[in-house]
Amino acid sequence: MLKNLSDYHLILGSQSPRRQELIKGLDIDVEIKNIDVEENYPEKLIGAEIPVFLAEKKADAYQLARDTLLITADTIVWMENNVLGKPKTEDDAREMLNMLSGKTHQVITGVCISSLKKRKTFHAISNVRFSAVGEEEIDYYIKKYRPLDKAGAYGVQEWIGYIGVEYIEGSYYNIMGLPIQKLYTELKKW
Repeated sequence: MLKNLSDYHLILGSQSPRRQELIKGLDIDVEIKNIDVEENYPEKLIGAEIPVFLAEKKADAYQLARDTLLITADTIVWMENNVLGKPKTEDDAREMLNMLSGKTHQVITGVCISSLKKRKTFHAISNVRFSAVGEEEIDYYIKKYRPLDKAGAYGVQEWIGYIGVEYIEGSYYNIMGLPIQKLYTELKKW
């Protein structure tokens, strides 16, 4: 599949084990590289502008070779016009999960595909409704699953997703960190 990319060396620039798992599911030859940048952005950005900016920032931090096709991404949880990023502490995680409890939020992933000649950015938005989750359940999840590396302090594919997610509108894989169907479609057009 994706024979149109046969002249490229594909690289996923991501430390996320979930993104790595998802892209490997496309059955394409892809190298994984960790691209570490400060995940800060101008305060004027809102919603989808934030993860798209961060995906481009990651792409800009990588030195592209002539035959390289680089894929970078960033995911945020957007709720009530605020970003819920990765929690710094267990208390941050607890606060975030309490905010999400019983409410709907958006998970937005920005993606950047780059070569020396071309760049394409896009985003995906998924709406997620959480049921009311109790303190005991939140504490159990934080202690057992250590969600400090996840936007909004949760992984939809983990225990908290099983018991807390009432419904999803949009891509499940976007919530995991990479809108893989949309990425595949863009790669086909490359």
